Parts: sequence; structure tokens; C-alpha cells
Amino acid sequence: MFGEVLVASQNRVKISIVSPVYHGGGCLRELYQRLVPVLEGLVDHFEIVLVNDASPDNSWDIILELAAADPRVKGVDLSRNFGQHCAITAGLDHAAGDWVVVMDCDLQDRPEEIPRLYERATDGYEIVFARRKNRKDGFLKRLSSRIFHCLYNFLSDIKTDRHVSNFSIVSSTVVAAMGELRERNRAYSVFLQWLGFQTSYVDVEHGERFSGKSSYGLAKSIRLAVEAITSQSNKPLRLSIYIGFLMSAVSFLYAAYRVIRYYTHGVDVDGWTSLMVVGVFIGGLILANLGVVGLYLGKVFDESKHRPLYVTRQLVNMETPDTKAQTGSPNESTS
Repeated sequence: MFGEVLVASQNRVKISIVSPVYHGGGCLRELYQRLVPVLEGLVDHFEIVLVNDASPDNSWDIILELAAADPRVKGVDLSRNFGQHCAITAGLDHAAGDWVVVMDCDLQDRPEEIPRLYERATDGYEIVFARRKNRKDGFLKRLSSRIFHCLYNFLSDIKTDRHVSNFSIVSSTVVAAMGELRERNRAYSVFLQWLGFQTSYVDVEHGERFSGKSSYGLAKSIRLAVEAITSQSNKPLRLSIYIGFLMSAVSFLYAAYRVIRYYTHGVDVDGWTSLMVVGVFIGGLILANLGVVGLYLGKVFDESKHRPLYVTRQLVNMETPDTKAQTGSPNESTS
């Protein structure tokens, strides 16, 4: 019995690589070829979990090809496109390693930086983020990233670093804690910061995109920022209250000023133009505030349905998972 336990311990997966895949057909073979020598030189046992987020190209076929040639490559095929952060969640739910590295498949997150992240983690940190020194992105991608972080830092209670993305290594303890967070609106790096485990940062080189182009444009980044803010903070609601009180105070002071001028200088109140402008302005504020409240109500409605974060269509090189891993929802929600 002791010998079996010892063998199981020795064969335990030390590092899991989790990578969401979308339009990754041109990158996956190169990703595999660069990951394997790095990981073989680092630990005895590892796995590469590739999550196909319903990519419209041949990504899943290439994952099947890699998995057939190497059982250390695990494939998760989602039934439809659930988004990058839900795909990351699917990978975490199926990862078996003591440490889990989350990275993009486009090779801008360089596999050669993983040993540095792992070395820092073994110094006593539960979470280690890769901090990109010189981003190899286009102007619009950098601009959208800057806008996202500016909006998020202003309207939320968690401050983020725009040089930090999902590229990180976390312990199995952190993965288990992440598994308890099943909100529909997800931002992986923000969730890691919220968990509060001991965290460190490592400066890394940001690689060139091996093929394809980013699916995150300016509009998508702003939408992601709005979703992340409204799911993590109620500051927009508080701001709407403050603006309402400020507008009421300004209106009262202006009205008092006009009354005083009328009785002290005999100055009549001007025509209806100013009233129309003020009315339209206040009406716009009311509609904007109703929109903010509607966003929060919509999120409450979405959460109340208790739908899974993802649904898997096929698993490759994996044992039969539990219900939570199959559907991306807590076990008690699927009974």
C-alpha cells in the first residue's frame, strides 16, 4: 500500500499548462514544440490542457493530432464559444497539476519564461504574474488595453496593472479557490487579485504574435471593462447617487441666485431656452442612471438562472470528469 502511494505521488502531475484556443490553428504546433522541451527540463510530469472555445478554424483537429501523438496533451472541446475567461475556467476545472500556468496560445506569452515563474512560485508565493516589459502589440491593442485598465481602476475597488494579463502560475490551492467563484462575468487576473493569496511579479519579454490577429478590439475591450466593473464593484451606482445630489445642489443654488437677482436688481428670469436645456440635460442624466441600474439588474437576472459557465462537447486524454467539470457549474446546481 505504501509503495502504491509513493508511486502515485511520484507520478503526480507537477505543472499543468492551460491555454484557451480561438483562431489558434496556426500557433498550436509551434506552441507544443516550444512547451515540451521547456517543461521536460523543469519537471518530470506535466500536462498541456488546450481548451477549444469553438474556434472556427481547424484548431480542434490539430489538438486531436497533438493529443494522439502525446498523451500529455489534453483536449477540452466546448460546445460553443463561451469566451476566453470561461474557457480558462474549463481548463482549470480539468487541470490536475500542483501548479497551473495559464497562457495564451498565440505565443506572445513565451513558454521560455515559465521556468522563471515557477522558480519565483517555489520561493513561497501562491500566485506569480508575468509582467510584460515591452508589449509587442499594435497601437489600437495597446490603446484598448490602456482604456480598459483606466476605466477599471477608476470605477472599481481593485487596482490593476496594464502590463499584467492572464499569463501567470498559481498553486492548486488557488485553483481550488477559483473553482468556488462561478460568476458569469469573469476576469481571470482580477479574480486572482481578489482572492488575496501571496502574490509576486516577474518581468518577462513579450513575444510577437506567431500568427493571426487579436480578437480584442477597442469596442470589445470597453465592453469587457464595463462587464468586469459592474460584476466586481457597485461604484457606478454610488457615482450616480453623488451626481444626482450634485445636480440638485447646483439647481437649488442657481434658483436661489435668480430669485435674489430678481428682488435686488429687478432682473427678470430669461425665457424658456435655459429651462429646456436644463430639462434635457437632467432627462439625459436620469436615463443614464436608469441604464446603470438596468445593467446591475440584468446581471442579477443572469446569475439567478444558474446556467453553467460552459458545456463540453468532447474530452481527449482525460478520465471521466465529475459533473462540475462537464458543465462548468457547481455540483449542487446540476442535481
